[in-house]
Amino acid sequence: MTIVATQGRALYTPLYHRIDTSVRRRIIGHSSAVHSLLVALFAGGHVLLEGVPGLAKTLLARSLADSIDASFRRIQFTPDLLPSDILGSVVFQKETETFVPAPGPIFANIVLADEINRAPPKVQSALLEAMEERQVSLGNQTFSLREPFLVLATQNPLEHHGTYPLAEAQIDRFMVHLQLDYPAKSEEKEILQLATEGHSELGEAVTSEDQILEARRGVEAVHVDEKIQDYIVEVIRGTREPATVGLPEFSALISSGASPRAGIHLQSAAQANAFLCGRSHVLPEDVKGMAPDVLRHRLILSIEAHAQGITPDTVLDQILSLIPVP
Repeated sequence: MTIVATQGRALYTPLYHRIDTSVRRRIIGHSSAVHSLLVALFAGGHVLLEGVPGLAKTLLARSLADSIDASFRRIQFTPDLLPSDILGSVVFQKETETFVPAPGPIFANIVLADEINRAPPKVQSALLEAMEERQVSLGNQTFSLREPFLVLATQNPLEHHGTYPLAEAQIDRFMVHLQLDYPAKSEEKEILQLATEGHSELGEAVTSEDQILEARRGVEAVHVDEKIQDYIVEVIRGTREPATVGLPEFSALISSGASPRAGIHLQSAAQANAFLCGRSHVLPEDVKGMAPDVLRHRLILSIEAHAQGITPDTVLDQILSLIPVP
């Protein structure tokens, strides 16, 4: 990518490169996932990382956190975890005979919710207010979370014993759902070489909180034409009413489509993608490119679809191929 100046302001392509390079010092492969992770970072959205054990989900999240000079906390989700272990609590001080807040690990810029589906729904729901409203309620007081605030959650799709599926309300708060696959043969060899050479446990910060917030303001300024918004609406409605886009046979395969929040997230992700590519306006390609990561976790398929081996990505590919591009 080249550095592009648009309308008198320098776009943050160099910042993207610095973070991308920092992350890739320890992460081999997963190019698409790394890009979408950075899109979510600059768009202000949360990320759900899914993959089998050993695909560097936790290392990817930690590598991103290390690249930013910001606070980071890791929460290991387990069946015995309590909401107060995440949010904190209100404790009584004998000296002053008053109740004072004791903030939990959620009060950090980047929070890694490791193996989020191993904790029961009551614990998972502790994240809802923080993820949506950027605030936490402790007792009768409400505390704002410091920006930038980003939740990176990981989960293993193959482990069922002792796990709890994420509720739809929880899933819908993640801007993107990234699926990590096994590396290519050449990449796997690189991984072995990297393991042989060893690498530092902690990465070097290449940017600051203020730079991320400034870049986010730039993302918000990226222009979205009304025709692009109409296109986003058609994509979202196509997941709910596939017959309207020429896929009546998919009506029985989709139990629940994308929410209005999904449309907001798709627009924000498209703006961030355009911004990182050095453009001041969104193209249809930005929407199509980000749609699978933004929508796959919001598409709830029927038992019949699972029986036929149909995945959300299969449905989304068909929908995107049939909706006319503006």
